[in-house]
Amino acid sequence: MTHRRLHRRHALALMGGSVLAGMSGLPAAAQSEDWAALGADVKAEFKWAWDHYVDKAWGRDEINPVSGTSRSFFIEGHDLGLSLVEALDTLWLMELDAEFQQGVDWVKSSLDFDIDGYSQVFETNIRLVGGLLSAHLACGDPVLLSKARDLADRLLKAFEASPHGLPYRYVNLKTGAVRDPETNLAEIGTYATEFGVLGQLTGDERYYAAAKRAMEHALDRRSSIGLMAANIHAETGEFISRNASIDVYADSFYEYLWDAWELFGDEELKTAAEECLAAMIAHQGKRYDGRLWFPMVDYETGAVTGTSQTVLGGYLAGLLGQAGFKAEGDDFLASYTAMQAQYGIIPESIDVTTGRPRGTRTGLRPEFADACLNLWQGDRDERYRALAAVHYRNMKATSKAAYGYTSLADITTRPMTQGDNCPGYWWSEQMKYYWLMFAQPKRIDLNRMVLSTEANVLRGFVRG
Repeated sequence: MTHRRLHRRHALALMGGSVLAGMSGLPAAAQSEDWAALGADVKAEFKWAWDHYVDKAWGRDEINPVSGTSRSFFIEGHDLGLSLVEALDTLWLMELDAEFQQGVDWVKSSLDFDIDGYSQVFETNIRLVGGLLSAHLACGDPVLLSKARDLADRLLKAFEASPHGLPYRYVNLKTGAVRDPETNLAEIGTYATEFGVLGQLTGDERYYAAAKRAMEHALDRRSSIGLMAANIHAETGEFISRNASIDVYADSFYEYLWDAWELFGDEELKTAAEECLAAMIAHQGKRYDGRLWFPMVDYETGAVTGTSQTVLGGYLAGLLGQAGFKAEGDDFLASYTAMQAQYGIIPESIDVTTGRPRGTRTGLRPEFADACLNLWQGDRDERYRALAAVHYRNMKATSKAAYGYTSLADITTRPMTQGDNCPGYWWSEQMKYYWLMFAQPKRIDLNRMVLSTEANVLRGFVRG
């Protein structure tokens, strides 16, 4: 039987009664789910995909799993082993020790950041600095820490070039030249966890100070209703849009306010997180056909300025739960759950007034599983694991290709039409989320665990 026919059978089954339509109950199968077996299945799929990456795209940024080719992500023609670095702590957690060491050996022998090319500061931090730090925390190899520090020092040039300490979007890794000052909350405010841990490990306070300064600059410009515009200029320091967003251009800024509290006990950023989330609930939370959404609004008036919501926004359900807004977190997760039940794969973006997709492509997104994990950590309610199990099985049924897991070109066709790219975050995010929820992992303390926005483990490893 061909892959496409197999996918079709599984996809049709998943479109039926086994998918949750809301938060009120569990699928019949989930009530007797063998979680250990499901965790073993996640590990087997990850190992299968890793073997194909090693065979077809070793050291390259991303594999194209349909064609068996690869592509660069940061700087065209200069691969930095993105998928490999992203996979390291997941391999370690899954006790795939030979594969983990294989990746570490490549980093030590082949990963060099002295490249005369512009790299996106935000992506480079969360993916590579974070990935190297988590791998170092897992195994203790000092070379991994040295590589992370070398890269962070190069990224600091983007902060230092701004009169306000707001990083430019791109920095030349070799020369320190910067470009693209028109930036956004996510790209100026997603450094506190990686830079803070790096500072703890090296004793250098510059890293966390730079990250916090940028966040505080934006926080100081909140409107009278407590919202910030999503877009900001690194040179003028002023907002350059009026749209307040919880997802595109802004999402991880809010995650890192809370994470800075969990990792470092930063009371100021904890207070800011609680204030920002309360303002979102009061001025962005809107109900359409009974479903809670957080569309873009004018940051000063709260008037709705756009009716789209992206799949990226799913993280907020988990963050709301973490920060004490559990009812709103559950309500928001239920909105995405309804999209999963209706479409099988949550659309990349929907119109909140109609619930219809605004496009047919999707990027193999992990945010729903992320929210399920964070909410499950709060009370260990089995419904969150059940929802994540549906998410995993739907992904497996639709995105498994010849050489790994791929993004989708059209989620409305049956079978769904596959694209040809496995994003680097797949190796760090959703497969780790599934594993942590299903497998009862031995190498992490779930009660102490803190993950970055890229799901790099920055606290909670158990070594022994």
